[in-house]
Amino acid sequence: MTQFCGQGLACIRGGRQVFCDLDFALEPGQAILLTGPNGSGKSTLLRLMAGYLRPSAGQVTWAGEPVFEDLGEYQRKICYIGHLDAIKGVLTVAENLGFWAQKGAPGVTDGALEELGLTALARVPGRLLSSGQRRRLALARLLVSKADLWLMDEPTVGLDAASVRRLAGIVRRHREKGGSIVAASHTDLLIEDAIALKMEDFAVDSLPEMVW
Repeated sequence: MTQFCGQGLACIRGGRQVFCDLDFALEPGQAILLTGPNGSGKSTLLRLMAGYLRPSAGQVTWAGEPVFEDLGEYQRKICYIGHLDAIKGVLTVAENLGFWAQKGAPGVTDGALEELGLTALARVPGRLLSSGQRRRLALARLLVSKADLWLMDEPTVGLDAASVRRLAGIVRRHREKGGSIVAASHTDLLIEDAIALKMEDFAVDSLPEMVW
């Protein structure tokens, strides 16, 4: 049984059908890379996969069960990193990560800070971080979540080349342990053997005529 899949997915936002007839399947250890121009539905699909949006048609399943039947249980299996970093400016780097770890894997924050190159910034308030540092802190959330599925929207935004390589290593180790990845990016994420999902293949020009 496929661990994570979508069948016949369609999504309408703002009166526009963003995509339709979209299928995907993801097994443990696999990765999907979403590609396509701005507005093609990459972010929308990720939010749908995370359970923040419902499809207008089709369904998403985890281990054969529709995710919206027990959304809370499903969302404990995933970690979604979107455009917003969710960093609290009054908390330090370590405090922000500790707050996220309460819902995931307490006691692993030091290792996560080290893996993302944030150890020296542990006592720095979030409001003082650069855009790249904020992004690395947001990505550190992946490591304390202990989630099976990582959903990442443009994770390399603001990262330098060294940080991109560091992220690639983190992703590789997650997959080696049986974790899965879905990511949207305009840049090379250095993800080996990723399944390409081209959003333009599921685009529609207009909404179908409504029957009243």
